[in-house]
Amino acid sequence: MTMTAQDHARISAAIRAVEARTSGELVCVFARASSEYAAAPLLWAGLTALLAPWPLILLTQWPVRALFAVQIMIYIAALVLFSSRRLRVALTPRSTRRAMAHRAASEQFLTRRISHTQGRTGVLIFVSLAERYARIIADEGIAAQVDQAAWQGAIDALTAQMREGHVAEGFLAAIAICGEVLARHAPPGGEPRAELPDRLYLI
Repeated sequence: MTMTAQDHARISAAIRAVEARTSGELVCVFARASSEYAAAPLLWAGLTALLAPWPLILLTQWPVRALFAVQIMIYIAALVLFSSRRLRVALTPRSTRRAMAHRAASEQFLTRRISHTQGRTGVLIFVSLAERYARIIADEGIAAQVDQAAWQGAIDALTAQMREGHVAEGFLAAIAICGEVLARHAPPGGEPRAELPDRLYLI
């Protein structure tokens, strides 16, 4: 799934349009993956290398030195095989992937300084593609007024588009729904001003 310069421009324009109707701030982050999952190929290659020689031990009379050499070759081959991103993610337990994506979303909330906005009404729309994970985090100023369930419509619209491979349309749909929530609960409080960049971050 790729994002073109036109997609970035459309998302930036949608954020600006929303923020013209609210004192809230929207930040969008799209991650290819929430972690490198570097431990996965090491773990699975090691396990493969430990198990692979047993048929040779049981069925042949190979010397220990030959078995050890085979084990090393199997480990190296398995390490190369399991090092592709797709396999690294697939071989990591789902609970771990979800935890990593959850942590990445929280880190982005802090990194993008969403909690530093006036009125604490910033909202993060976060997607991690490899984990198929989407989350909306609202700062305390808006979270105190809006139940987390109110954002579910935005998440549903976002993930529905993502399943079809339409990343930009997913963000645009989520931005529109979040904008309605913000307009109701955080109306403009004077001259509109952008406290955070109106853009999509790629990580």
